[in-house]
Amino acid sequence: MTEQLLIWIPLLPLIAAAIVGLFGSRLPRCAAHWLTILGVGGALVLSAMVFKATLSGFTHNADLYTWLTSGDIHFAVGFLIDNLTAMMMVVVTFVSLMVHIYTIGYMHEDPGYSRFFSYISLFTFAMLMLVMSNNFMQLFFGWEAVGLVSYLLIGFWYTRPTAIYANLKAFLVNRVGDFGFLLGIGLVLTYTGSLDYAEVFSAAPALADTTISLFANTPWSLMTVTCILLFVGAMGKSAQVPLHVWLPDSMEGPTPISALIHAATMVTAGIFMVARMSPLFEISTTALSFVMTIGAITALFMGLLGIMQNDIKRVIAYSTLSQLGYMTVALGASAYSVAIFHLMTHAFFKALLFLGAGSVIMGMHHDQDIRNMGNLKKYFPVTWITSLIGSLALIGTPFFAGFYSKDSIIEAVKFSQIPGSGFAYFAVVAGVFITAFYSFRLYFIVFHGKERWRKAKPHTDDDHEHHHGLTPDQDPHEPGWVVKLPLILLAIPSVVIGYLAIKPMLFGDFFKGVITVNAEAHPAMEHLTHHFHEFLHTPSGMALHGFFTLPFALAASGVGLSWFFYMKRPDIPAAIQKRFSLINTILENKYGFDSFNERFFASGSSFIGNKLWQIVDVKIIDGAIVNGTANLVAKLSGIVRRLQSGMIYHYAFAMIIGAFLLLTFFNRIVL
Repeated sequence: MTEQLLIWIPLLPLIAAAIVGLFGSRLPRCAAHWLTILGVGGALVLSAMVFKATLSGFTHNADLYTWLTSGDIHFAVGFLIDNLTAMMMVVVTFVSLMVHIYTIGYMHEDPGYSRFFSYISLFTFAMLMLVMSNNFMQLFFGWEAVGLVSYLLIGFWYTRPTAIYANLKAFLVNRVGDFGFLLGIGLVLTYTGSLDYAEVFSAAPALADTTISLFANTPWSLMTVTCILLFVGAMGKSAQVPLHVWLPDSMEGPTPISALIHAATMVTAGIFMVARMSPLFEISTTALSFVMTIGAITALFMGLLGIMQNDIKRVIAYSTLSQLGYMTVALGASAYSVAIFHLMTHAFFKALLFLGAGSVIMGMHHDQDIRNMGNLKKYFPVTWITSLIGSLALIGTPFFAGFYSKDSIIEAVKFSQIPGSGFAYFAVVAGVFITAFYSFRLYFIVFHGKERWRKAKPHTDDDHEHHHGLTPDQDPHEPGWVVKLPLILLAIPSVVIGYLAIKPMLFGDFFKGVITVNAEAHPAMEHLTHHFHEFLHTPSGMALHGFFTLPFALAASGVGLSWFFYMKRPDIPAAIQKRFSLINTILENKYGFDSFNERFFASGSSFIGNKLWQIVDVKIIDGAIVNGTANLVAKLSGIVRRLQSGMIYHYAFAMIIGAFLLLTFFNRIVL
C-alpha cells in the first residue's frame, strides 16, 4: 500500500467536484453524475483495498508535506491509516456512492443538477480529509470544510427563505461549537508543543496532574478543560443538547443530503473525533461524566420530540439526534469501540430510512406531511419493505444490525462506574420504547391504514420542497430503479453488518492500539467482553438472548402501542394530547430551545447591534467624528470668510496692524 495510492482516495472526489463545479454548465447533464460517481466509486474501491490491508496489519502514519513552520511548531498535512480510519473511509464512500446514484433520480428535474453533484462530491472529499488526518490542523480543516459544504447544501434552494434561515442557523450554531473546539486545540498546542496525534498522545499522561487557572485563581485540571472544550466541538457537529437545534431545520435541504450529511457522515464526525482522542479523554473521568450526561439528555429528550412530528423527514431527524445521544453515552462510558460500532450500523440504516423517505416524497409529489399519506405499501413495495428493514434495525430488533450495537451500548452503560451512569442507563433504556413508538408510528401512518391523500388539503407553493403534492385524482407512484437500487444495497448491511462485525470490533483485536481504555479506572468494556464470552458466546446467541431482555420487551411494547394508537384507536392520541396539554405544549415548543435562542441570543444580539449602531455609528462616528469635523470646519471657515471682504482698505488696515504688532513684538525681544 503506497502513499501515492492513499492520496488518490480524497483527490478523486475533489477532482470530480472541481470539474463539475467549474465546467458543469458546458458539459452534458449526464457528465455531472458520471464524473462524480466515478470519483466516489474509485475512492470506495481504494478505501476497500486499504481496509483489507489494515486487516492484515497494515498501518501508516506520515506527513505528506509541511504547510507551515513557526518556530519549533510544524503545521503539516498527513495521513494516519489504521483500522478506525479504514472503517470510516469505507462507510463514508459507500454511503456517499449510494447517495450519488440516488440523486440521479431525485434531482433529475432540478436546474441546479450539476451544482448539487459538485457539492456532495466536495463534501465526500472534506469528510475523507477529516477521518484520514494525523494531526489537529488537518482535522480542523476537514471539520470546517464539512461545515461549509453543509451550509451550501442545506441552503441549496436559496430562493426559499426557510432554506436560508436553516443554513444560517446550522452555520452559526456550529460556530459556537467550533470556537470551543479551537480553544481545546489551542490548549493541546500550548502544553504539548505539537499538533501531531502521536506526539500529543505520548505527552498526555505527563500532563494528568497539570492544572490551569481560569476564574479567580481556581485550579482546573488541564486535561478536563481540554477534553470538555474538544467535546464542545463535537456537541456542535454531532448535534448534542443544547447545540442540537440546527439539525431538524437542516431538513430544508434536498433529501439526499439528509442521508449523506445529517445521518451517516457529518454528524458522526464528533463521535469519531472523541474516539480518536481516547488517550486524552481516558485521563479525565470528569470529562467522561460530562460527555455521558450530555449524551443521555440528548438520547432521551430528543426522542420524545420525534413523537410530535408530522413531517416525514423531521421524524427521522429527531431519531438521528436520539441515536447520536446513544453514541455519546457510549463514549462517556469509555466504550469507544461500541460508539464507533453503532456509528457504522446507524450510518447504513439511517441513510436507508432517509432515502426511503425521499422515495415517498417523490411519489407523493413532494408532500412531506405524513397525515396526507397512508396505505402506501400498495404503491411503494420496495420502499415499504426496505423502510421496514431500516425501522427494525433502528429499534434494535434481534439479528438486525442496530440490535448488536444498541444493546451493546445499553450493557456497557449498565456496567459503567462513571458518575452519571445511573441516569444514562435509565435514558437509554427508556429511549428504546420511545424509539420504537415514534419509528413505527411513522411506518404505520405512511404505509398502512387509510389512503388520506385524496382528502388532503391543497398545498401552497411555500410548502416543503416547492411542490403542491398530489391532487385528489392522482395516485402516488414509486420512483425508478435508480432510486430503488440504493435502498436495496443499504438494506443489506442494515441486516447483516452487526452480526458480522460485532466480535472483531467489540471483543476482538480490531481496535487494538487504536483506541485507548484505562480498564482499571473505567472497566465497562472489560465487563461487557466478559459477559459476552461467558454467557452469549456468539452473535446468534446474543440475538436469541435478546428476545428475553428488557430492551426487547420495551421495543415490542412501543411497536404494539403505536399500532394500537394509530391503526385501531386514532382517537386516543388526540385525547391524550388534549388531556396533557401542558406537556404537549412543551414538546411542540421543543423545550423552548428555539424560542430561547431567538429571544435571548438572536433578539439580544439584534438589540445590542442596534444600540451599538445608534451610539457608536450614528452618534460617535457619523455624528461626532465625520459630521462633527465637517461642522467644525464649516464654522471656522465661516469666521475666516468674514475676514475676506475683498475691499482694499480692509487689507491695507490689516497689513498696518500686522506690521505694528510684528514690530512691537520684535522690539520687545531685542530690548
